[in-house]
Amino acid sequence: MLRKLYDYTMSFAARPNASYFLAGVSFIESSVFPIPPDVMLIPMVLADRAKAWRHALVCSIFSVLGGLLGYVIGYYFFTLIGDSIISFYGYQDKFANFQASYEEWGAWIVAFFGLTPFPYKVITIASGVVQLNLAAFISASVLSRSARFFLVAGLLYWFGEPIREFIEKYLGILTFLFFILLFGGFVLIKYVI
Repeated sequence: MLRKLYDYTMSFAARPNASYFLAGVSFIESSVFPIPPDVMLIPMVLADRAKAWRHALVCSIFSVLGGLLGYVIGYYFFTLIGDSIISFYGYQDKFANFQASYEEWGAWIVAFFGLTPFPYKVITIASGVVQLNLAAFISASVLSRSARFFLVAGLLYWFGEPIREFIEKYLGILTFLFFILLFGGFVLIKYVI
């Protein structure tokens, strides 16, 4: 049954209008939808590797736009309901501390989780809740989502079908290691050099 679903997805992914579906999945996944766009990206790139970069660009652009919707959901949901709940329980100070920490590290949080298989919608909504600086949110989202989708597309472009299983199995670990090295580099520059 899974093989039939995969074959169907591959046949759909090769159609000329599949980019619209990819854009839609990328958009709604960043705010509400549980399925990541990789489900479409991988078979689409494998079906036509010459379009790998275009598909990665579509995923990146619409994922960031969907992330903005998630930010708005967090911003207005908290403003309408969450603030009253925090006040009712007397957690204004704790929430203010959380907000300050998220404001300080929020761009790093968005950058890290935007690269990983962790549900990006959680980060976009949380960023809206704490009202993370919008420019920092957008910058971190553009960098991390583009890096993720272009990495997947690039690996598929260069290595084809054999790399698919590797990506699905190890993307989270590789992303984590990359982020540790990137963060470590910034710490080294700031505190050692």
